[in-house]
Amino acid sequence: MAMKSKVLIVGGTGYLGKRLVKASLAQGHETYVLHREEIGVDIEKVQMLLSFKQQGAHLVTGSLNDHQSLVKVVKLVDVVICAISGVHIRSHQILLQLKLVDAIKEAGNVKRFLPSEFGTDPARMENAMEPGRVTFDDKMVVRSAIEESGIPFTYISANCFAGYFLGGLCQPGFILPSREQVRLLGDGNQKAIYVDEDDIATYSIKTIDDPRTLNKTVYIRPPQNILSQREVVQIWEKLIGKELLKSSISEQEFLAIMKEQDYAEQVGLTHYYHVCYEGCLANFEIGDGAEEASKLYPEVKYTTVEEYMTRYL
Repeated sequence: MAMKSKVLIVGGTGYLGKRLVKASLAQGHETYVLHREEIGVDIEKVQMLLSFKQQGAHLVTGSLNDHQSLVKVVKLVDVVICAISGVHIRSHQILLQLKLVDAIKEAGNVKRFLPSEFGTDPARMENAMEPGRVTFDDKMVVRSAIEESGIPFTYISANCFAGYFLGGLCQPGFILPSREQVRLLGDGNQKAIYVDEDDIATYSIKTIDDPRTLNKTVYIRPPQNILSQREVVQIWEKLIGKELLKSSISEQEFLAIMKEQDYAEQVGLTHYYHVCYEGCLANFEIGDGAEEASKLYPEVKYTTVEEYMTRYL
């Protein structure tokens, strides 16, 4: 049996990063987690790192702002996965990855790089609206640097994080479902794709030693989770045994409200707009040169929307 790749995870204490660490260890990879020396008194982060260590991960110090430390760490592994945040309401760090690309290029030993993508495929968003398009534009800058450097890659397009979208019944600004009412975005019939964050991590790790995913985009589209907002609401209504009071917000109203928000909020709302009013995640076929994760890895028993929603009961 082929040796499993050694994996470095950058951003391993974040929302998705900690799940990637767990999935990498669970799938038997020697796993390294990068952390900065100047961690201060962030006790939760320190305790998370120590728990990774107890589970068998190696903690390595280095910084995206210290090129030599990065090169040294990259030389220890075969695969680098970056999960630094690209969400403006948290922190938008996408272009910091250019420093990682430089280190990988210099180290010269990396067999696969998974940059921080994990959302909408930025290559399909050339017509995205301001200011939200910055997320896609920055990711494309990183992709160009990877490809120009000849670094082997896999791009993961995981669509909607279930925690953000299902928790709020696809309403921006909500992450717990109401038992009383819901506001539909438009007619609520545009399809989107919702993926449990743990499943995103599991599928991502599956791709790293798979020749079928080399230099390709892998979309995560679990067939039972391709649903409209209305269908998500119906699943919740079935679970609670009650119909919600429904209102709706038109495209024009949504855009008018969006323009009144601060910059970070506007970025997030732009993404909701493209997903929920335009259906940008599910309105295309996956063509040649790309793969779909649930087809590649039928052995992964993914969490369905209904199973995910039971946690809110």
